This record gives sequence, C-alpha cells and structure tokens, in this order.
Amino acid sequence: MGSLVYSMSVSLDGFVETLNRSLDWVLIDEELHSFFNDQARAMSAFLYGRRMYQLMTDYWPTAEEDPLATLAMLEFARIWKDKPKIVFSRTLERVAWNSRLVRDNVAEEVARLKAQPGYDMDIGGPTTASTLMQLGLIDEHRLFVHPVILGAGTPFFPALDDRIGLKLLETRTFDSGVVYLRYETVSPPG
Repeated sequence: MGSLVYSMSVSLDGFVETLNRSLDWVLIDEELHSFFNDQARAMSAFLYGRRMYQLMTDYWPTAEEDPLATLAMLEFARIWKDKPKIVFSRTLERVAWNSRLVRDNVAEEVARLKAQPGYDMDIGGPTTASTLMQLGLIDEHRLFVHPVILGAGTPFFPALDDRIGLKLLETRTFDSGVVYLRYETVSPPG
C-alpha cells in the first residue's frame, strides 16, 4: 500500500504562512533544499489544492531562467516537472506541467491512489491537507520547524473533533536552526 505524507515548513508557533500569505520567513539554504529534494525524489506524486498548485507553477516550471537559482533549486525544478501532480480544485479550468485535475471525491481518489503498492504521495498545502487529515488519510506528518514566531497566520494543523495519535520516527537539526520532525500517524481521528 502507498502512503500520504503531509510536509511543510512551519513556524515555531505552528503557522505555514503569515496572515497576508507571505513565506518570507522561511529559511531554505542549500542543505535544507537538498534534503527536500531527496524527499521529493522518493515520492510517486505530489497532491495540491488550487492555491498551492498555483504557487508552485508560478516559479518551478521556469526556475532555470532565474539567475539566482541555486543548484539545489534547479535540481528540485527537474524533480518537480517530472513528477505527476494531482490537483484538487473545483475552480481551475485546466492544469499543466504533468498534472491531472480532480474536481470531486477527494477522499475516494486519495484512497484509490494509496491502494497502489509503493505509491507514496506528498500533500502540499494546509487546506487540502486539513480535509485529508480529518478523514484519517494522512500517514505521516513531516514538519520543518523554522526558528521564528509569526503570532498568526494559516495553521499547519486544523481544528479537529478528535485527536490524532502520532509516533516520532525521525528528527534532524539543520545548520540554519530548522528542526525536522517526522511523525507516523498511529491512530487517525474518529
């Protein structure tokens, strides 16, 4: 069976973006980006909601044209372009860059994909991840905790009716002060 991983950068107080949706607080150096690349390379597909898909397509398809792009960024651009992307949206008319649009039945689609042996997916974006978390479909939570307190913004974890039990699988501290926490879901909500 495949697995679904929810992975994002998060502030120490649990936010993935500021109130005005800024990510200018995220510290991604070559060491951290290389680690991201290794994780992305291991995935079979990326899952996105509309906003995260648009954020990713605003830069990664043309990253090689950016004179400030580092080697790790260029490597990620190649990984990203090659990987299948499943986009969950009722408002987008079409998607590109090796992407497929799914309008309805998000839970059914994710369950179908997870039923494929070894089909590991990364869910990007807190809104879509929140839906899948509440349905008990997320197998791992990978947090990259940045040394900053935002005070407000979009939370990594949604409000839940039931708690989710987790087991710590791995930690790592990067030179930038970012701390990686990897948890396995041991008891989904409900």
